[in-house]
Amino acid sequence: MDNPNNARNGFLAALAAYGLWGLLPAFFVALDPSGPVEILAWRIAFSLVFCLAILLVLKRVRVTLGLLRNRKTLGLSALAAVLILVNWSVYVYSSLNAFIVEAALGYFINPLVTVALGVIVLKEKLRPLQWASLSLAMIAVVVLAVGYGSVPVISLTLAFSFGFYGFVKNRMGPRVKSVDSLALETLWLSPIAIALLVWVALGEGLTLGTLGLGHTALLLSVGAVTSIPLLFFGAAARRLPLSIMGLMQYIAPVMQFSFGVFIMGEPMPPERWLGFALVWVALVFLSIDALTSRRSRLSRLTETP
Repeated sequence: MDNPNNARNGFLAALAAYGLWGLLPAFFVALDPSGPVEILAWRIAFSLVFCLAILLVLKRVRVTLGLLRNRKTLGLSALAAVLILVNWSVYVYSSLNAFIVEAALGYFINPLVTVALGVIVLKEKLRPLQWASLSLAMIAVVVLAVGYGSVPVISLTLAFSFGFYGFVKNRMGPRVKSVDSLALETLWLSPIAIALLVWVALGEGLTLGTLGLGHTALLLSVGAVTSIPLLFFGAAARRLPLSIMGLMQYIAPVMQFSFGVFIMGEPMPPERWLGFALVWVALVFLSIDALTSRRSRLSRLTETP
């Protein structure tokens, strides 16, 4: 029998994770006039510092470093680092250059990409509603591409990079906790962060500490802002069924979409509304399929003698 307190704590943790992710565009906009390259570099550096601090508190530093002796974990963490570097780079760029709505579309598409990966990589068989969802998503991309005269590169890059990132993290197995994984990934990326900071310093100059206490505090907090939602997500994933997590993941892109349209005033011509509407219908189909599939599994389990 499920523990009600466990489920409630899981729900609150998921709400915190997706809610904080939903606020990310506003956070990055508030960091202006820092450029995307500098923000990305500090995001990597301060995420590593934050993760190390958490590992010290949890007394997991030796355990995390011990993971480096496992070649599989080492290789997967390096691949995950590349994927999250692409994702973070594109997301920071989109937030600072009025592509917030297009970025939100990427996270609406992400669950559909995950389903597609299951078919392509794991050779899974799709159920009818899953086929319908993927078909609608492909039509939506075509509609958006025709309407804009170009493929929604930002959306697809975010969706596929995060989709593959989740797949790689899943391959690591339960032994590698979320804080362990993020620490290893940012450790891999730390030389890139240093190189980027040197490049910015020699160019237009670093903004850290030059634009007032408020801006400095925000920039220093970028590691915590990156890491805390992941820790909440890890806590939620251990307490909630995947079907509930799947439904709650739409909180973040809904918040991002609303911020882009209603606060930042990004344009929403008819073809963009149509493209988003097709994606939303696809996600409704996917959610219905997930819930129906879960009920079917639970029913079979209760009927088993």
